[in-house]
Amino acid sequence: MTTLQPSQIIDEFKNLVQHTCSDCACTNAAYSSLHKGIVKMYFSARKVEIDYEKHLIKAEIPITAYHYTTVNFECQDLTTFLSSCIKKDKRSLNFYQSSLNYYSLIQVA
Repeated sequence: MTTLQPSQIIDEFKNLVQHTCSDCACTNAAYSSLHKGIVKMYFSARKVEIDYEKHLIKAEIPITAYHYTTVNFECQDLTTFLSSCIKKDKRSLNFYQSSLNYYSLIQVA
């Protein structure tokens, strides 16, 4: 397992996002899970659905500690949107590092 500095983690994770969004790679269920995870992390959402063909994201986001509301939004450029959801807090960095390790293992296998 490789441990990177925060700026390296962010750069590598943005590269992973770009790779998973290019050339229709997002039809892969593993990449879909990654994309949903990014949205869940950024919005503290509990349910996320991504319709890649219609460029729509549906998510249940918190409005209070115990109440959620469903939001739908159009996302024409998934790479840019997901990249804009990348945060630099410790919890997010741990998620990004784990994702980088996981997807590097999948590529090796």
